[in-house]
Amino acid sequence: MNLKSETFAKIDEVITHYPVKRSAVMPLLHLIQEDAGWISQEAIEWVAAKLELQPINVYEVVTFYPMFRQKPIGRRHIKVCRTLSCALTGGYKVCDRFEKEFNTHRGEISPDGEVTIEFVECLASCGTGPVVMVDDELHEKVDEAKAKQIADQIRTEAKQRKP
Repeated sequence: MNLKSETFAKIDEVITHYPVKRSAVMPLLHLIQEDAGWISQEAIEWVAAKLELQPINVYEVVTFYPMFRQKPIGRRHIKVCRTLSCALTGGYKVCDRFEKEFNTHRGEISPDGEVTIEFVECLASCGTGPVVMVDDELHEKVDEAKAKQIADQIRTEAKQRKP
């Protein structure tokens, strides 16, 4: 498995916090996803071996919790809140706008590899919806025009990264 050495060190350290190894499944999955971006079948099998479990025991956790991704995502992760207050204030239109801006559909990687757009449950800013989170940055009161500005900013940053 291709992870940073720091991630392997954190994994070894985290396991020591649990008197029963199996209890470390979720923290290990979070560390792996933070480093790799997703949870591969190889990662599931590795965690199972590390914690002396059957792979199905780890797979059950990965498939039960929606925060664990089972396939790679784009370099940037756009999460659009779809709960009631955001839906009523235009969250679905905002998500559609992002899909058009990046020529992709929810859950897929854009053709340029730059973004993955997803609907998520509550981002805990119900009074300022629609709410969008790009990676770890929260954007409030996002309408279609603001979605375009965010998309333009993502494209600008992507161009600046490329030589």
